[in-house]
Amino acid sequence: MSELLSAGAAAPATAALTDIAAIPAAYPRLSFWQRVIGPYRLYLRFMLLALGFLSLSRLALFIWQWSRVEQSGAPFWLLLQGLRADFILLGLMLILPILLAPVLARRQSQGLWQRFSLWWLMLMLSLLLFVELSTPAFLLQYDVRPNRLYLEYLKYPKEVFSTLWYGFRAPLLLGVSATAVLLYGSYRYLRAGLSSTRCACNKTLWFSWPLVLLLVFIAIRSTTQHRPANPAMFAITGDAMVNSLVISSPYSVLYALYSMRHEASSSAIYGQLATDEMLKYALGWPWHQQMQFNHASLPTLHQQQATTSRDKPLNIVIVLQESMGATFVKSLGGEAVTPELEQLKNQGIWFEQMYATGTRSVRGIEAVVAGFAPTPAQSTVKLSNSQHNFSTLASILKKQGYHTQFIYGGEAHFDNMRSFFTGNGFSDIVDFAKINNPQFVGSWGASDEDLFHAAHQQLQQLHRQGQPFFSLIFTSSNHEPFEFPDGRISLHQQPKAQVNNAVKYADWAMGQFFKTAQQSDYWQDTLFLVVADHDNRVYGNNLVPVEKFRIPALILGGAVEPQHIQPLASQIDLAPTLLSLAGVSACHPLTGRDFSRDSQSPGRALLQFDQYFALLEQDKVVVLKPYQQAVKGRYDANRKKLELVSDAVTVDEKNRALAEVQLASYLYREQKYQDKLSCSKG
Repeated sequence: MSELLSAGAAAPATAALTDIAAIPAAYPRLSFWQRVIGPYRLYLRFMLLALGFLSLSRLALFIWQWSRVEQSGAPFWLLLQGLRADFILLGLMLILPILLAPVLARRQSQGLWQRFSLWWLMLMLSLLLFVELSTPAFLLQYDVRPNRLYLEYLKYPKEVFSTLWYGFRAPLLLGVSATAVLLYGSYRYLRAGLSSTRCACNKTLWFSWPLVLLLVFIAIRSTTQHRPANPAMFAITGDAMVNSLVISSPYSVLYALYSMRHEASSSAIYGQLATDEMLKYALGWPWHQQMQFNHASLPTLHQQQATTSRDKPLNIVIVLQESMGATFVKSLGGEAVTPELEQLKNQGIWFEQMYATGTRSVRGIEAVVAGFAPTPAQSTVKLSNSQHNFSTLASILKKQGYHTQFIYGGEAHFDNMRSFFTGNGFSDIVDFAKINNPQFVGSWGASDEDLFHAAHQQLQQLHRQGQPFFSLIFTSSNHEPFEFPDGRISLHQQPKAQVNNAVKYADWAMGQFFKTAQQSDYWQDTLFLVVADHDNRVYGNNLVPVEKFRIPALILGGAVEPQHIQPLASQIDLAPTLLSLAGVSACHPLTGRDFSRDSQSPGRALLQFDQYFALLEQDKVVVLKPYQQAVKGRYDANRKKLELVSDAVTVDEKNRALAEVQLASYLYREQKYQDKLSCSKG
């Protein structure tokens, strides 16, 4: 036996795997326990490697984020729970080869079995190592371990690789190199254990296999409760980032992949209300009293009567600013890097407490353009049932005779925007391919100044045609790796490729656009909205980092009277408000609040953060947690701190929050978010 082990250990990693199939004619005599363990020794080595690496990685992340981990009060307990989560992951990785283990009962198939086992385990190790090693860079950007965003970005290799190469080159090269080195060492270690699995274990395998299969099943389930363990069970602290550190990144990504296959009923992770009860709560806000929801098949369809009467409705232009949250607006408590926006805010309707619904651009598009509330599922921009007959400002305004267009400096296919827009009311797409002679092109396409120059030309042309128009302008310069032309701004900090500099440039480009627009023929006839899709990096030691959802929002134009709106507002409130201010009365299913009708009474905000949904009302926050009890907190906007309170969430409080997220899921799943029918039909 020792000769076989030493021979296996000495074999070079580059030797042909066909050598593995050379089964000796005679096997050494083995004890009973050697016969029992022998077929699984390769898997035991794999588990030792994987557990060791994941534990060391978790420990390193704990040390790196110690100031926040320490606040949990139980770092050792978190490490133990992390080990439990690792066993779940490894059980999932081993389940296939273990299920096929009886193949070993036939001596002649051992060589084939060993080749399969070795390469299967190497594949699992490759995925495990690469995803885990990419965690620090992802954590810096999103303040959580890799999750569904990690998978979604894989659909766009060109943009992702360009961003990684120019913005994260050192981590990328280090991660790939470390993965290669660790894989080489792992291959040698695993291959050295192959000879010990080549034994006459046919009979004992049949006795040991059911027990091993049971142990793997126990590891995967990890609990005797009704539901198997899942990442939500490891949400132990009040800090979402620390909770994410408990599990491993491969497990987080794997569970995200599983969740994406069950998108339609994703809101059920919080609980379920009967449809009638859900509608009663979700459509029971004070502003809904002005809406007549009386359509039999489309429960939110109603006629919105504009508060402003105009001889000719105004054009509507939305400037959706990439990642320009309150973090970068001095008057909202952020950095002083948006001086142009600060000047413009006194010329229009400024929202003091506007909140984004999520942390992705597609979530912002969904809320601003479609007035649609967030769910734990992907944004409807990317889901199959919303690619046609899904209500948006474009589809509503197109029925009113508007020309509708999307203007973007990059490639419109990104994040499925082109498909969603063209299927839901947008007649014209102007992206990078249609921007003539851009002066500066970065990883994400033409610079913002090139974008705004193209937009101005488009708006001038449309205005000359005499047809009302709706244009969505989506910026991209404030996106990693933060590339923009030299000589436009005085840098806020060094080096140049910093977020504050990119924001300052994006703000400058927007300011130049409005200086031009104010001198144009279309200014007096156009309503503009400037709003962020989300903040740059949504992070913090709160269960839901409420402070990172706050964004600027400004409505301005030649016909707009300046005003500051104090109550809480959500991105989903912007579309109804724009329609009313533009003088457009329309039949649609949007449920947001029209602030032109009432700008004083208390409001609310809807926040989706990973798997958590929060309903914010003044300083009260109700947080829905997947498969767990809802919690309540108080949000101190001055301290930017969410403090969970001991008071139990009442049934009414939970149902109000649950109804919001369930309504959106229901409208999407049942395809009831449409404006193609008349409000007069019951």
